[in-house]
Amino acid sequence: MTQPQAAVDGLASGRLLRRYKRFLADVQLDSGEQITVHCPNTGAMTGCAEPGSRVWLSHSASRTRKYPYTWELVETAAGMACIHSARANKVVQAAFEQGVIPGFEAYPDIRREVKYGEGSRADLLLEGSAGRVFVEVKCVTLCVADGQGLFPDAVSERGRKHIRELALVAGGDTRALLFFCVFHTGIKRVSAAGAIDPAYRDALQQGIAEGVEVLAWGADVTPQGIQLARPLPFTLDPVSGGE
Repeated sequence: MTQPQAAVDGLASGRLLRRYKRFLADVQLDSGEQITVHCPNTGAMTGCAEPGSRVWLSHSASRTRKYPYTWELVETAAGMACIHSARANKVVQAAFEQGVIPGFEAYPDIRREVKYGEGSRADLLLEGSAGRVFVEVKCVTLCVADGQGLFPDAVSERGRKHIRELALVAGGDTRALLFFCVFHTGIKRVSAAGAIDPAYRDALQQGIAEGVEVLAWGADVTPQGIQLARPLPFTLDPVSGGE
């Protein structure tokens, strides 16, 4: 079966000079030109924003954008990463549509941004003869020692809220799934970042006890495209030597 792919080809490349003000970065293109680009990631981006790193940028033809280029990929010391976290939803949706992720064959209908809970929107809602599955997708790029991936990379009240909302809908013919989409090729396993956000770790433990399912999948990340490629082990806490 052909793997689903979210195309990001046709990218410009260069070297990162600096990332600042959360949403901005300065890049020196291969041509030597220095430009300011949009950074579509509000997290800490630990390990993914080192000056001098090779980066890839997409370009928008919109005349209303102040910064036409968007930072997409970075080559880190541990592997290639996609820092455009919003792409994770499309990559995961494509994988469900193509039947790449086992255990969800009975939910062929997929909708995006469906309201649920207390003012939340599920990234995906899978529906079918077996019922429905509310899916929250989280993009993982924080890679620490030994291939250990951690989420979140900064304190995340929003992430804790999503876990609570998932736990409330789980039950009967309704499943609740927290899906860690790993956009860093150096990550081999995933855990909650309890040292960064202890409250998130505890909320996740409680959510799992209340029926929230957790999956982690790694993606192949290249300038030619991004696709989910393999399931990864998930443990609530990092394995020994992983943090």
